[in-house]
Amino acid sequence: MKTIDQRLEALRDVMRSEHLSAFIFPSTDAHNSEYVAPHWQSREWISGFNGSAGTAVVTLTGAALWTDSRYFLAAEQQLAGTEYELMKLKVAGTPTVSEWIAQQCEAGSEVGIDGTVSSFAETEVLKAELRQQGGMTLRLNLDPLARIWDNRPPIPQHKIELHPLEYAGETTASKLGRIRESLRQNHCDGMLISALDDIAWTLNLRGTDVHCNPVFVAYLLMEHEKTILFVDKDKLTTEVSVYLSALSIKLLPYNEVGKYLKRDYFAYNIMLDSHETSSYLVACAKAGRASVVLKTSPIPAMKAIKNKTEIEGFRNAMKRDGVAMVRFLKWLIPAVEEGNETEMSLDKKLTDLRKDQPLYRGLSFDTIVGYEHHGAIVHYEANEATDIAIKPHGLVLIDSGAQYQDGTTDITRTIALGPITELQKRIYTLVLKGHIQLEMARFPDGISGTQLDVLAREPLWREGYNYLHGTGHGVGSYLNVHEGPQQIRMEYMPAPLHSGMTVTDEPGLYLADRFGVRIESTLLITADCETEFGKFLRMESLTLCPIDTKPIIISMLSDEDINWLNHYHAEVYETLSPELNDEEREWLRQATRPIEREKA
Repeated sequence: MKTIDQRLEALRDVMRSEHLSAFIFPSTDAHNSEYVAPHWQSREWISGFNGSAGTAVVTLTGAALWTDSRYFLAAEQQLAGTEYELMKLKVAGTPTVSEWIAQQCEAGSEVGIDGTVSSFAETEVLKAELRQQGGMTLRLNLDPLARIWDNRPPIPQHKIELHPLEYAGETTASKLGRIRESLRQNHCDGMLISALDDIAWTLNLRGTDVHCNPVFVAYLLMEHEKTILFVDKDKLTTEVSVYLSALSIKLLPYNEVGKYLKRDYFAYNIMLDSHETSSYLVACAKAGRASVVLKTSPIPAMKAIKNKTEIEGFRNAMKRDGVAMVRFLKWLIPAVEEGNETEMSLDKKLTDLRKDQPLYRGLSFDTIVGYEHHGAIVHYEANEATDIAIKPHGLVLIDSGAQYQDGTTDITRTIALGPITELQKRIYTLVLKGHIQLEMARFPDGISGTQLDVLAREPLWREGYNYLHGTGHGVGSYLNVHEGPQQIRMEYMPAPLHSGMTVTDEPGLYLADRFGVRIESTLLITADCETEFGKFLRMESLTLCPIDTKPIIISMLSDEDINWLNHYHAEVYETLSPELNDEEREWLRQATRPIEREKA
């Protein structure tokens, strides 16, 4: 197996032969996915960094990798010993990709990026920025790793399965009808759908092509009277083939989508989402007969509003997930006190308990178990080289979730395993206050998540603390654990919030080389009331799991904070206790007992 240095030298040989001064490796695949199948993990292969977000850039004389605060510490460790320089996004003084390339390369240089895995929107921005940096140009028609990546994993060929109506809550025919109505309103004759979760949702199908994400590799082309699924037929079971045939959905090979757009699409125009469609496919469409309309796909906004069946599925999945979490937390401290537990053994125990639950289909992301200083690495994942023993003191941060056939879960709890410091208690309490403030929010229908973000951060800001990751994201219904368009974060995100959307609430604080704290639950946005000022919304906790009260400095909580926490814990006990045995029920009763101020 080639080392990173050997891979860089092989890449540079290709770059020199192609007269390229730099090459850019994004983290995406041909569908602009956040998590990608091994075939498309090019950025990881060329850099060694395995986080879900980042961009690697290689010139003939240097290499750099950009990533966000979730991965600063992990990236430093994984890039150590290579020539890569870590570029910390949103940190003052960090150059942009284009600025750094300009520092490394001569004016007028040619820069490469694989247009099949780069969205049209991203490549257009890069083109403009590179032109401003000394008239450099961007080449889109080369994948250098096709020449140098030995034994590259193939595009996955796993079987596709039906997602039953009893869990989907809406037929595919109904969804296709709603999408076509949106196309008519936008005066569009057709639309190419590239996003894998949008395709899975639209067709009520699921797959296993991407780790932890129940999607399958395909494209979906919709016209007013015709629907084509570009997919390799080996992925289709007889049941799925019959199902698609009944819907009059035509099948064509996956790799023929570009050719079809060029030669066989005869409608007047076609809608493409520039943030989801690759630069290559936009070029194919422009080379064809149709006029290209660049507009935001209507599907994410439709998918974000969960129907009654999906909401009920979420509640049922969260109940089963809560039972697994309670059994894990009951086991945790006695097991740690006995010794022999590590971060990886905790991960395995929790996963095994989830596997015991009905309708379990897998994890929704790789579990994060960060003990003490590892908790400060936002997206830490223990492995054989980093795994450490868990001791009966300090804090352990556990961020985990599961895919159930009726819902997807995402939860973080930070637990005191024994004595902790006063600083740990203070940080824990500040994070909890932010978590509670967002959970208690009442807000007008249609505002953006950016307008709520301050609620979770304000207790931390008062103390001069902050975190650089988002506060909340949407969650799919047996789909991707990260779902948009709704988000709660500092950066302006205009997507409006509406009743029926899911969103996480996950403020945190991370002190490098010391510890980290994050508390996360998945929430449902629901109707609250209507006044003369319009419709107001609120948050409902879907996640059912105790929040550790041992680290709380109660004097720092307001009466409103205390009332919310006690009410939440009463709901957790009432909902989960019938599902537990006597010992588990007693443990839960103690874990959810009301907290009170000390009497004077």
